[in-house]
Amino acid sequence: MTQITIIGVGLIGGSFALGLRAAGLNVHIVGAGRSERSLERAVERGIIDTWNTSLPESVEGSDIVLLATPVGAIDRVLQEISPALAPTTIVTDAGSVKQSVIDSARQWMQHFQNFVPAHPIAGTEHSGVEAGFATLYENKRLILTPMEETSVEAVDVVSELWRATGAKLEVMEPAHHDQVFAATSHLPHMLAFSLVETLHRMDQKSPLLHHTGGGFADYTRIASSDPVMWRDVCLYNQQALLEALSEFQNGLDTLVDAIDKKDGSALEQLFATAKETRDTKVLPADSVDKMVNDDKTTEV
Repeated sequence: MTQITIIGVGLIGGSFALGLRAAGLNVHIVGAGRSERSLERAVERGIIDTWNTSLPESVEGSDIVLLATPVGAIDRVLQEISPALAPTTIVTDAGSVKQSVIDSARQWMQHFQNFVPAHPIAGTEHSGVEAGFATLYENKRLILTPMEETSVEAVDVVSELWRATGAKLEVMEPAHHDQVFAATSHLPHMLAFSLVETLHRMDQKSPLLHHTGGGFADYTRIASSDPVMWRDVCLYNQQALLEALSEFQNGLDTLVDAIDKKDGSALEQLFATAKETRDTKVLPADSVDKMVNDDKTTEV
C-alpha cells in the first residue's frame, strides 16, 4: 500500500485524493493541516484515512507528499517537513506558480532530485474541505515542470498518480510556465477581482449591482475564488503578471481612445479580432484536444 500525505485538504488536495480512490488505487492517505475540524470532516467524507496537525509527523513513512497549500505557504511547509522526509520520499505540489516553488525546494530539500513540481489546470471558485470531488481532473491538463536534476523515476510516479485522476499530462519549462499562466490564468482573475471591486465602489454612490445579469455573473464567477491563494499568486509571480497587466493596460488604452474619438471602425475591428480569436483559438474549459505545442512544451 502506498502512503500519500496531502498537506492542504481543500479543493485541490481533496479532489486529488478522491480521484485516486475512484480509480481504485491501493493507497493510505494522510491529511495534514491546521484545522482539526476540517481534517475530521475529510475523514468523514472518505477523502483521507488519518490526519495529523504536525506537518513533520504527517510525512513520516510516506512515499509521496503533495503540497496543496497556497503558494505563499510552500516555503514554510518545505522548511518544516524536510528534516522528516525519507531519502526516497517523492514531493510534488499543485501550485499555479512554479519558479518560486522550485527555488524553495532547492533550498530546503536534501534530496532535491525527488521534487516534482506540478500544476493542475483545473479548479472552481469554491475552496475548503467540502469543495473537493473525484472528477475535478478528468480530461484536464496537468503541467509538470521538472528540472534537469529531477529523477526520472520520481516524475514517472507522480505522472501515474495524476493520470489515475483522469488528468492529461504535459511538460513545460518553469519560467515559460509562469509566463504563460500569468497571461492566460492569473490576468483574467485579476480583471475579474478588479471589476467587481470597482463596481462595489460605484455601488456605494448609486446602487447598481442588483441590476447585473447573466453575462456579468459568468464573467465574474472567478472573483469568488480564494483571496489568500490569489494574493500569493500576485506576490510570487510578480514580474510575469506585471508584464501581462501592462499588455492589457495598453489594449484598454486603445479601447478608451477609440471610444473617446467615436471611432466606430476601430471599435468594430477590435471586437471582430477578439471574436475571431475567441471562436477559433480558445479551447473550451473541458477540452484537451489541442495541447500547447511549441519548442518549450511537450506532451507526455
